[in-house]
Amino acid sequence: MRRRSWLKLGVAATVALAIGGGNVALLDPGLRDGRLAAAGRRVFTHVGRGLLEGSLPAQPAEHAAALAGLVDRVDALVASLPAHARQELSQLLSLLAAGLGRRTLAGLSPDWSDATAAEIQQALQSMRVSTLSLRQQAYHALHDITAAAYFSDRGTWRQLGYPGPIDI
Repeated sequence: MRRRSWLKLGVAATVALAIGGGNVALLDPGLRDGRLAAAGRRVFTHVGRGLLEGSLPAQPAEHAAALAGLVDRVDALVASLPAHARQELSQLLSLLAAGLGRRTLAGLSPDWSDATAAEIQQALQSMRVSTLSLRQQAYHALHDITAAAYFSDRGTWRQLGYPGPIDI
């Protein structure tokens, strides 16, 4: 995502937060001290559940461990972002964690934890193909961060049947 896109996303998220609920970002920030806060962890857990269905282990304990590992890797990735990008991502996560923001930006009525994987996938798909560039940018940010964090871990390769890079 280009810097200008991140800035537009930040401005739009700020306006939406101001209109839709005041200081939601202050009450439930997506990031705190440059790391994922509870709201951010919750959003990425469920976005991962929607985006990665079929790639995650089928057993409940392994499934939960894979999502927890994903969120930990997202947290490490976020910590390496520049300050302005972390601030904009925090605004996006705050917006998605709030009920009105989740319904408006993602089009997801149930809470993240109550939504099925199919409902989350449908919401993400509607963001991806939206005519509003803000929704598309939010989708691509969530998708790219989730995919980078999940597929970069050697532990996920076995689950996918990928033996890893060939030694040269």
